[in-house]
Amino acid sequence: MTLPTRDTLRLEWTRQALADPEASLERASNDASFRSYWRSHSAGRSWIVMDAPPDREDIRPWLDVASRLARAGVHVPEIQAADPERGFVVMEDLGDRLFLPELNESTADRLYGAALDALLAMQLRADAGDLPAYDEARLVTEMELMPEWLLKRHLGYTPECEEWDVIESAFRALVNNARLQPQVFVHRDYHSRNLLVTARDNPGVIDFQDAVRGPVTYDLVSLLRDCYIAWPEARINAWVEEYRQRLVAEGLTTVDTATFLRAFDLMGVQRHLKVLGIFCRLWYRDGKAGYLQDLPLVWRYTREVGARYPETAPLIALLERIIGNTELTQPRP
Repeated sequence: MTLPTRDTLRLEWTRQALADPEASLERASNDASFRSYWRSHSAGRSWIVMDAPPDREDIRPWLDVASRLARAGVHVPEIQAADPERGFVVMEDLGDRLFLPELNESTADRLYGAALDALLAMQLRADAGDLPAYDEARLVTEMELMPEWLLKRHLGYTPECEEWDVIESAFRALVNNARLQPQVFVHRDYHSRNLLVTARDNPGVIDFQDAVRGPVTYDLVSLLRDCYIAWPEARINAWVEEYRQRLVAEGLTTVDTATFLRAFDLMGVQRHLKVLGIFCRLWYRDGKAGYLQDLPLVWRYTREVGARYPETAPLIALLERIIGNTELTQPRP
């Protein structure tokens, strides 16, 4: 007997969940994981169906984090039906208005203001107590994606023993920076492609299933040093300082401007080292087109910020020598 295809299972499940035998599905979007998203119209309302094949992804963490964020007052999709065993969810349709194409000089303060309000709500009110810790093992494993996928696979370069010493020394400093910060709810991908402009004042927040308990600056740097859009350094620093003052007022930190900015900068180096590896892996392992085009901006962040600090400057010098004038957007055979 021929087993039903995933397309057939998805449509049948959606019709049952919506109690609408005429409901249809059209593709809404993909993302960097194995999940796909589909739009359905039923009873005069639009819904989004998430399809996460259970042999590839477990949707229970997504459901758990969605509940935590909703209780914290963050605008996440309202769930109509879920089937963790088969990997399907029907949820509120937050629309297609991503922050990224709507950000410009005149909208940035308003949109980032809303995003920072939502971030503060997450950090103050979202339950992070039993989430996985953003601990040393996790931080190092992420950064190791850079030498594995950027250096070895993308650039065809294997570091020598003394070069590994430079890499590992920087990794150690970045781990220490992360661990010394207040530990709060961390979305882990809080940026312009995961925030939606909605009819409410607060943004729609998606792609939160990998949340952990970790450093207070992590989501802030994800948002303000976004891998897909860049802003002048002075403007970023002003947003960072305004947010620091709010954290101080709420009792989440007591550090001064310079100390907080240093923590923010080094957190960004950790994140961007990881992303340099992830964007390469998405192409070479997963065949996800387009991510190599974002490497130059991520490398620019890593280079410019990392060179400011003695803990990471030797690593930046090493990477500059290896990368040289290589066109990072070009795939290697």
